[in-house]
Amino acid sequence: MRSFTLATVALSLTALPAAAQESPLPELFSDSVDVRIVNVEVVVTDRKGNRIRGLQPDDFELLVDRQSVPIAYFTEVDEGYARTAAADGITNVQSLARDEQVGTNYLIFVDDLSAIRGRRNRVLSRLDQDLRLLNPADRAAIVAFDGKGVSRLTNWTNSRYQLRSALLEAQMRPAFGRRGSEATRRAVLAATATMQSVARGPGRNVMLLLADSWSAPSAVWEVLRSGLARPSIESLYSPLVHAANRVGYSLYPVDVAGFQHGSRSYWPPLPRVPGGYIAYVTGDSRGSTIYPPPWPSTQSVMAGSYEQRQHDVLRFLADETGGRAMLNAFRSKALSETVADTRSYYWLGFDAPQSRDDELHDIRVRLAGHGKLRVRSREHYLDMSKDTEVAMRLEASMLFGDAPGAEALDVRLGTPRKAGFRRISVPVEVVIPLDDLALLPVDGQWVNEFEFRISAVDKWDILSANLVRKVPVARSEAPTSGDTFVYRTDLRLRKREYRYVAAVYDPLTDRMLVSARGTVSPRAGQP
Repeated sequence: MRSFTLATVALSLTALPAAAQESPLPELFSDSVDVRIVNVEVVVTDRKGNRIRGLQPDDFELLVDRQSVPIAYFTEVDEGYARTAAADGITNVQSLARDEQVGTNYLIFVDDLSAIRGRRNRVLSRLDQDLRLLNPADRAAIVAFDGKGVSRLTNWTNSRYQLRSALLEAQMRPAFGRRGSEATRRAVLAATATMQSVARGPGRNVMLLLADSWSAPSAVWEVLRSGLARPSIESLYSPLVHAANRVGYSLYPVDVAGFQHGSRSYWPPLPRVPGGYIAYVTGDSRGSTIYPPPWPSTQSVMAGSYEQRQHDVLRFLADETGGRAMLNAFRSKALSETVADTRSYYWLGFDAPQSRDDELHDIRVRLAGHGKLRVRSREHYLDMSKDTEVAMRLEASMLFGDAPGAEALDVRLGTPRKAGFRRISVPVEVVIPLDDLALLPVDGQWVNEFEFRISAVDKWDILSANLVRKVPVARSEAPTSGDTFVYRTDLRLRKREYRYVAAVYDPLTDRMLVSARGTVSPRAGQP
């Protein structure tokens, strides 16, 4: 991190006057529509699950929002090697050459917050045994979430020694066994931020989610009278699905709990409906399970239903992203099954115009003239706005302390002042190094409009402040080495302790400068 003095800052650059801040910058800084390649990995099998090889680009039809779109890129990956097929107007998927070994990036996410130590370590131990299945072109990275932050146990590597050491470290970490939608929400957001934050290399991207007790939210017992309530799992898990489809990950969630034989917990009596039936609302899109007499025991129904709700969630995550759920006994061979599943597939790509409106677009892949074959692929992609993308990168830095392409930013918080009933105002001073950002010559001046963001969360991980400010900058001369700019503002908060992270984003270079994580407290003289 560079160190700058305020005296130098004051002499080197001045802020725009208020009138200039209100006038818009030239059209150079307005949003534009660009084109991005969207990759779709497609698995084709017969009814017995056998892989179908040798298909050509014209065997596939790709539909986006029910409209056929041309396939611009196509490569068959067969047992880990790229096989090309000649077709008019279609080229190989970028970065893949014929007969080249295609690697897979396996990002292993361990949710320690929900984990029970014995269950988790059994799965980790089996992952260790299956590391031998990785090809030389494959890489893996391991991260773990404890409810407060994400720890990188190892960066991307193909070294079996490094991966084994990381898996051993993962087994030594505490497991908290937390259940409930709040604990799950925090883990889901951590997994989402991890995908956004961890840089990826060439090849296919896969995330193994070691998830214990991720279940459908708001499952309830209800009497069947005027219809069934059907709480949706999408509200809790869609951020992870959207991020996976946005950055090109297939999710392979692992059922860490495995088969559950029953529960010793006390459950209330089962409600009965007219006709002597009892009903349980599962919380997924399929509605409820209805049990006719003779009724099973309350414990067996509840245990089975809870396990089913867990499986529904894991299937949802896999189905939406083109992966597979590793349920029950498959938890013991999660890596080996994932490796086998990602060795052979078809890699399709299309040019998607981007309006960046945060809209979700459906993707469907069909096979012309192959009605008996089955197709598995991701089901949508999110046309994420730049504002949402930057916010997600900042959220990632809240967990990791950095972000993709991020560099250090000097942020100084002053002494909090009282600002109303149980409110405080915190002075914020940001030193922006112009060496790391861009200024463009426009109408005789060197200008840009940076974006300053600061997010603060309390001890319950509740977002209490998300300040976004435009910072227009203009100077008469081109910046020289060491020039900086000071931006000052105030952050209003409730009177409690917070963790914060701040960032400056440059829309011209898509570069983000991020501060180190810090804390601010109304009880401290200097936070």
